[in-house]
Amino acid sequence: MKFAKNLVKTVFALGLIGSVLVFSSIFYVNRELPTDFKVTQGESLTIHSELPLKAVYTDSALSQGGAIETPGATYNVDLKLFGMIPVGKAKVEVVNEMYVAVLGEPFGIKIYTEGVLVVGLTDVDAEEGNRNPAKEAGIQEGDFIKTINGEKVYSNADVSRLITESQGRPLEYLISRDGKEKKVTFAALKSKQSGTYKAGLWVRDSSAGIGTLTFYSPACDVICGLGHGICDVDTGELLSLNSGELVNAEIIASTKGKSGAPGELKGRFESGCLAKLISNDETGVYGYPATEVNCDDLMPVALKQEVVEGPAQILATVSGHEPKRYDCEIEVKHNSSAKTQNLVIHVTDPEILQNTGGIVQGMSGSPIIQNGKLIGAVTHVLVDDPTLGYGIFAESMLETAQELTKQELKEAS
Repeated sequence: MKFAKNLVKTVFALGLIGSVLVFSSIFYVNRELPTDFKVTQGESLTIHSELPLKAVYTDSALSQGGAIETPGATYNVDLKLFGMIPVGKAKVEVVNEMYVAVLGEPFGIKIYTEGVLVVGLTDVDAEEGNRNPAKEAGIQEGDFIKTINGEKVYSNADVSRLITESQGRPLEYLISRDGKEKKVTFAALKSKQSGTYKAGLWVRDSSAGIGTLTFYSPACDVICGLGHGICDVDTGELLSLNSGELVNAEIIASTKGKSGAPGELKGRFESGCLAKLISNDETGVYGYPATEVNCDDLMPVALKQEVVEGPAQILATVSGHEPKRYDCEIEVKHNSSAKTQNLVIHVTDPEILQNTGGIVQGMSGSPIIQNGKLIGAVTHVLVDDPTLGYGIFAESMLETAQELTKQELKEAS
C-alpha cells in the first residue's frame, strides 16, 4: 500500500513538472520567439533556444525529410517540445543566401527634418500676463510643424521670420503628429521684455552626429548603419526625415566608458558624401551610395535562428578610419521577436577594453561577426557596465533595406 501511495505521488509530481514545463514553453515561444523565420535553399528550420524545441513541418513531403528547394516558397511548422508536444506555430520562408559587403568604418550624419520639430513650449511674457499661444491652440512637444500660412518651413529661422512678420496676426500652422496632419490657427503675442512677437515654441530643424557603417547590400544598392533610429534628444521621437547625407569621418579621440558614465568616440566630418540618406528607421539609417563600394569580399548574412551564444567579433573603428576586429561573447539572444535589441553582447577583447572600456557612443552600427557570417550590429551600451551592450540582428536591417528598394521600385513604376 505504501509503495502504491509513493508511486502515485511520484507520478503526480512528474505530471506537475511536465505541466509547468509545457506552460513555460508556451509562454517562452509566445514572448521570445518570432512567428516568422527564413531558411536558405535546401535547409530546414533549426531552433537554438534554452528549451528542447523542434520545428516539425506540417507539409507531408517535408515532414518526411524532403528538401526545401524553392526560393519564395512558404511553409507552416509546429514548434514542439522534445519534438512531440505542440507549444506554438511559425511560418517559414525559403530564401537565397544573402551576401553583403561588411563595413565598420565611421561616418558623419547630417539630417534635415521634414518641417521643424517642437522640442519645448514656454510662456510668453505678454501685456495680459504669461501665456502660451501655441499650447493653447493644441500644439504639443513632438509635433512637426510643416507649413505656416501655406509656406513650407525647413528651419527655426523660417519659423522665427514668419512669426515676426505676422505682427500679431493669426497664422495657420500645419502640424504632423503620429503620422496624422492637422491645422491650428493662433496669433503670436508680443513680449514685454524683448518687444518681439513670440509663439511660445522651441523648435529644432536638424541633427548631426557620428556613427558606424554596418554593411552595403549590392542587391539593394543600399548602405546601412547605426542599427537604431536617430531620435530627438528632448522628445525621444524618431526624427522625420526630409533630407540628409552620410559623410566621411575620422575618429580623432575617445572618452573611456565606466559604470554610470558611457564613453564616446569623438570624430570630425571630412569632405566627401558617402550616401544620400533615404530613411531614418527604428532599425538604422539607410542611404544610396554616392561612390562605388568595394564588393570584392562579400559575407553571408546569418538568419536570426543561426545566431548562437558564444564567441563572436565586433568590427569597429576606435581611431582613424580603419576598422579592426575585437573579441566579444554573445551572451543572450534577447527578445528575438522584436526588431531591435535582439542580442546581449559582452566585450572581452583586452585592447578595446584598455582603449574605450568597452562599448561607447559612436560604435553604434559596428558589425558583429560569428562563424563567418554577419549576425548583427552594436546598438546600445548598458550604462551600468560598458563591457555589455545590445545588438540588432543583421537580418532585420537587411529586411528594411529590401523594403526600401521595393518601395522605390513601386514608386518608379
